[in-house]
Amino acid sequence: MSAAPVILDERRGAVAILTLNRPDKRNALNGELRCALLGALDAIARDATVRAIVLTGAGDKAFVAGADIGEFEGRTPVDQFRAMKLPTIFEAVERIAKPVIAAVNGFCLGGGMELALACDIRLASSAAKFGQPEVNLGIIPGGGGTQRLPRMVGLGAALKLILSGEMIDATEAHRIGLVEEVLPPDQLMTRAVALAEMIASKSPVAVMAAKEATRAALSMSLAEGMKVETALFQLCFASEDKTEGVRAFLEKRPATFPGR
Repeated sequence: MSAAPVILDERRGAVAILTLNRPDKRNALNGELRCALLGALDAIARDATVRAIVLTGAGDKAFVAGADIGEFEGRTPVDQFRAMKLPTIFEAVERIAKPVIAAVNGFCLGGGMELALACDIRLASSAAKFGQPEVNLGIIPGGGGTQRLPRMVGLGAALKLILSGEMIDATEAHRIGLVEEVLPPDQLMTRAVALAEMIASKSPVAVMAAKEATRAALSMSLAEGMKVETALFQLCFASEDKTEGVRAFLEKRPATFPGR
């Protein structure tokens, strides 16, 4: 086990900042880090004081440079099956009800890129590099890269990255729709936290419902998705947040959402 915690959990008001803390390994995903991230997300899911999450990597070199390849040597198919049993970190990030913003501060490769893909919003440092280099190891992306990436950037752009194994810079990642914003390195965390704070100031009930409804669009037909949206829209009318939001609007004052 590492002497230092592999996940740093900092709270700024209603925002939790989770830092993947293996900078000497460019924050490569090993078993210890994966388990720690699952535990941190589980704790945050049950903490009503946290309303948004920022996920980043320690140091200035990498968000996550990929899986810890040293763990692959000698691993059998059965070993890998056990390692990939649900919930994986990718599903945990995607399914947590609270919004997750990836602050990509450097290399974002392989499993690291798949982790960023599982987040709801991606902000990148201008120094960030992205790629799915698994073909260079004789394997394919195994954390959702072949599924989430084409849904985000389109089939051609996804296959170009997956089949070539090449890296792209933050400007190209923004051009193809992989990241929402590119910022100078010294402004990345300030912007990520500010965006998280803005989202955290909204109704937690509405934010949760909006995330669920919007993500449903990726796996359902339009008709099925509209049913989900309608049901969640109606559910919001049963919340104290809706009562407070409407009242605050009519009274021309900022709303104070209780999160119920």
